[in-house]
Order: sequence, then C-alpha cells, then structure tokens
Amino acid sequence: MEYKKALEKYIDATNSHDFDNVKRFLHKDAVYWFTRKTCTTFSEIQSFFENTWETIKDEVYTAKDVKWLTVDQNSATCIYTYHYQGYYNGEFVSGSGRATNIFIKDNDKEWKLIHEHLSSF
Repeated sequence: MEYKKALEKYIDATNSHDFDNVKRFLHKDAVYWFTRKTCTTFSEIQSFFENTWETIKDEVYTAKDVKWLTVDQNSATCIYTYHYQGYYNGEFVSGSGRATNIFIKDNDKEWKLIHEHLSSF
C-alpha cells in the first residue's frame, strides 16, 4: 500500500506551501493538466503551485472519495474529489473539482507522481 502513502505524502507536501517538499514526490517527467494550463517542466509546475499559494492564502487541499482504478507493481492510478479552502483577497473561499493522479515507481523504487489532471466542477 505504499502508493496510498505516496498520495498522502504528496498532499501533505502540497499543504506545506513549499515547492521543494512537493518536488520530492514528482517524477522527472511529470505532466500536469489544469483547467487552463498544461505544465511539463519542474519550473512550470513550480510557478503554477507558487502562484496558487500566493493567490489563495493559507490554502488547505484535501482529497475525498479516493478510488484506485489500477494498481500493479510499478504504477497506480487514482481519482478523487479535491477540495480547497483559503483566503482570496482577504475573504474565505472554498471549492472543489475532480482529480486524476498517476504514480509510478522510479529508479529508486519510490512512488512518484508522473501525472495530475485537475478540473473544476
């Protein structure tokens, strides 16, 4: 069940608001699909994360109703409903959407996120 721990640790790293923590869980070839943006390099991914943290202060990100669709020795794919809350221009905001995460084992046999696809409702 190491892949489940990988998702938990990735979300914890996201909530640290420190990209160095997030980067530890990303595969070198990670690709992110957001509603209006595709990120294919660490620099692009970092910029997106940091912009989000700057825009929504004290953001807390959670995953609910996680369903693991496929799991084998080297890959695991899950879908879930994501929720976020924080402060936008000093006002409390919250929202949710759908997420797909794909983890693979890297050369060190650690589970790394290679793809994330987020879309809002």
